[in-house]
Amino acid sequence: MLTPTAAPRAERAVDFADLRAREFRRLDAGGHAYLDYTGSALHPERLVTEHAESLRRTVLGNPHSESPASRASTALVEAARARVLRFFDADPGEYVACFTANTTGAIHLVASGFAFGPDAPFILATDDHNSVNGVRAYAERAGARVHYLPLDGELRLADPASQLAVLRRTHVGAGLVAFPAQSNFSGVQHPLALVERARALGYTVLLDAAAFVPTSPLSLRHVPADFVACSFYKMFGYPTGVGALVARREALARLRRPWFAGGTVEYVSVQHGSHLLREGAEGFEDGTVSFLDADAVIRGLDFLDDVGMQSIRRHVRSLAASLVERLCALTHPDGSPMIRVYGPRDRYDCGGTVTFNVLDARGEAVSYELVEEHARLAGVSVRGGCFCNPGASEAAFGFVADRALACIAETRQEGWTLERFARRMRACGGAHAIGAIRASAGIASSEQDLERLLEALVASNWHQERRA
Repeated sequence: MLTPTAAPRAERAVDFADLRAREFRRLDAGGHAYLDYTGSALHPERLVTEHAESLRRTVLGNPHSESPASRASTALVEAARARVLRFFDADPGEYVACFTANTTGAIHLVASGFAFGPDAPFILATDDHNSVNGVRAYAERAGARVHYLPLDGELRLADPASQLAVLRRTHVGAGLVAFPAQSNFSGVQHPLALVERARALGYTVLLDAAAFVPTSPLSLRHVPADFVACSFYKMFGYPTGVGALVARREALARLRRPWFAGGTVEYVSVQHGSHLLREGAEGFEDGTVSFLDADAVIRGLDFLDDVGMQSIRRHVRSLAASLVERLCALTHPDGSPMIRVYGPRDRYDCGGTVTFNVLDARGEAVSYELVEEHARLAGVSVRGGCFCNPGASEAAFGFVADRALACIAETRQEGWTLERFARRMRACGGAHAIGAIRASAGIASSEQDLERLLEALVASNWHQERRA
C-alpha cells in the first residue's frame, strides 16, 4: 500500500461544482468536457486575473543586478522558491528548489551531472516517462549498466524493494534509482516507501512527480527523495514553461555540471580559462529564470492549498473509479465487452488517469485515432497514443519482443512512421494494440464530463472501424 505522504490535517468540505462554476466557467460556456488533466491542468480564472493585476502594478527587471527592478525580481523569485518548498513540506535546511523549464529540464539536470560509471548503475521503472528513459543515454555513455524494474499484470511495480536488494549485491558503488510517483499511462501510484528503501541501500533517488502532485499531496519529510521533478502547468495550468527540481542540498552538491552559463557562475575568466560555479540552486539555473512568472507560481500553489490536496485527491479518485466501472459495463449487443481497461480495475493506490481501448464486436482494438476523433466531435478532450511511456505501453499492449524488434528494424529501413509500424505489428501478430485512449480527471472534472465521454463511445458504430 502507498505510504502516507503528509500528516493528516482537517480540510473543509469542497463544493467542486461551485468551484467549477466560479473558476472554470469557460468549460460549460463552451460546451467542453475536458478529460486531459495528465496532459495539462486548466488554470483557474483567479490565477490569471490576479497575476495580470500584479504585473500591472509592479516593475520587475532581470534579477542579476542590484537595481530596484532587479532586486524586486530577486525577492519574488526567492519567495517562489520558499513557497515551493513549503508546498512539498520540505525543510529549507535540507532542500532547495531550482527553477527549470519543465519536468524534463529538471530531470536533465540530474542526468547530465550524475556520476554514472561501470560500478554506478542506472535503475529505473519500466513505467517511466521518456524524459526518464532518456537518462539512460548518459548512463550508457559513462559505461554504466541500465536495469529496468518490471511491472506486474496490473501495471504496478513487481516487488521493487526485493528487486533493488538483489541488484545492490551486483555493484559496489552508488547508483541512481528513478521512478514515477504516479504512472502517466495507467494512473497507478507506485509505493513511495521505495524512496526510503532505495536510499537505505545507498542509492540516490530521483522521483518523477509530474503526474502525482497535481492531485495528490507529497511531503518530503515523509518521502525524503534526493531529487523531485515537476511542472507547474500540470499542477494548476498556468504558467507554462516553468518547472522545478526540488533537491536535497547534499545530493545537489554531488552533481557535476558539464558546462556553465549565464546566471550560474560567480566569475568566468577568458584570460585564465577558469570559472567558479555558484553554490546551491543558482548554479543549476541556466540563464535567467522566468522571473515574471514567479508570482503566478506562488498564487497557483496557494490555490491548490486553498482547495486542499486531500480533497482534490478524493475527488479525482472517485471520478476515476466511477469511469472504470462504467467503461467496464459497456458491451456490444451480443454481450461481448466494448472496452479494455489497462491497469488495475479496483483502483486502490491510483490517481485520476484511466487508459483504455475500444473493442469491436470481434474483440479487436479500434484505432485510437478514430476514438479520439469521435470524442473530439462530441466536444470531449481526451488523449490518444502511447503517452511517451513505451515501457507501460509494451506491457499493456502485449508487445512480443522479438516481433516488435523486427518490425522496428523493417520500419526504420522503409522510413519511420507510426502507421507503417502499426501495420507491420498487426501483420506479424506482434501486439493486440499500438496505442490507446487516456482520460484523466482533475480539479474541475465532473460526472457530467464522464457521461459525455461515455455517450460519445456508445453512439459510435465501432464494428465498422479499423483496428488500433
